[in-house]
Amino acid sequence: MEKILVAMSGGVDSSLTAALLKEQGYHLIGVTMDVWKALDPEEEARQGGCCTLGAVEDARQTAFDLGMPYYVMNLRDTFQETVIRYFIDEYTQGRTPNPCIMCNKVVKFDILVEKAKQLGCSHVATGHYARIEYENGRYVLKKARDTHKDQTYVLYGLTQDQLAHVLFPLGGYLKEEVRKMSFERGLISADRPDSQEICFVTDNDYKGFLKREVPDELKLGPIYDMQGNRLGTHEGIALYTIGQRKGLGITSDTPLYVAELRSTDNAVIVGKKEEIFSKGLIAEKVNWIAIEDLTKPTEVTVKVRYKSLEVLAMIEPHAEGVLVTFKEEQRAVTPGQAVVFYDGDSVVGGGTITKVVK
Repeated sequence: MEKILVAMSGGVDSSLTAALLKEQGYHLIGVTMDVWKALDPEEEARQGGCCTLGAVEDARQTAFDLGMPYYVMNLRDTFQETVIRYFIDEYTQGRTPNPCIMCNKVVKFDILVEKAKQLGCSHVATGHYARIEYENGRYVLKKARDTHKDQTYVLYGLTQDQLAHVLFPLGGYLKEEVRKMSFERGLISADRPDSQEICFVTDNDYKGFLKREVPDELKLGPIYDMQGNRLGTHEGIALYTIGQRKGLGITSDTPLYVAELRSTDNAVIVGKKEEIFSKGLIAEKVNWIAIEDLTKPTEVTVKVRYKSLEVLAMIEPHAEGVLVTFKEEQRAVTPGQAVVFYDGDSVVGGGTITKVVK
């Protein structure tokens, strides 16, 4: 009987993933990754998502109900050294990180795929909303049927080897269908709320997190306009994001927005609305999925942040990675974020935004 390792967060998506695979006759092993310290009861009740003792107990109960062995892997040190350190370093260098992408790449799939192989499992299954198909000799990551829940943006870093050993059983379902099927099967997590986007920032206040965790790395510095005139003083470039308007502590006759975070001289640069639009960007650390490599200019659609709409763009090889030129200028393109390239439903590839082209 084929064995599959199921990543179980205690939420409805991973629980139904396990239930569906059990019904299909697979031998399952459930694993929860312990990546973050336990919360106090009040905080846990307020958050209600992943990374809580309650969520772990729900995962354990689901595994018991499904008759599958279950383990908790202590990955706190790995998570701290990779995801959280990356999160802090990016912000303090004036970039805006995406910790979910780093977690998927380094923690969830690097480690779990290797663990699955060690346990004799053919695949790792997760509750992500995405699909994997095999086309023209390559595994291709495709959008989920539920476009509102599609998670391909944060999965663009998966390699061909990982895609060959990963299953996304929920890719063909709508979220409401997942809830309904979970209730029908009596799963304990059927009504558990979806987890928040950044699991370790439990109050959704990343600025407060940085102030608590690394106060010494937040240094006062100048706020300049585009002409180099000093307008005020900022509290640390890590506390600002491209496109931000409120909370700058400066006065002006016209609205001003954060246009650049300059780590070289610890400066925040602000500009008018039209000055935060970009013609394109340069991306590095590119991972190709649908193609082996980019050899010529290619028209695609791109997303420059998780919640943004796709826009038409031309991508072409560049000495520093990939040059992306938008068909229409885009607002607040942010270094540190991911840019993901699409051809219809297929993920062509993606990379990290390092430079903005004005």
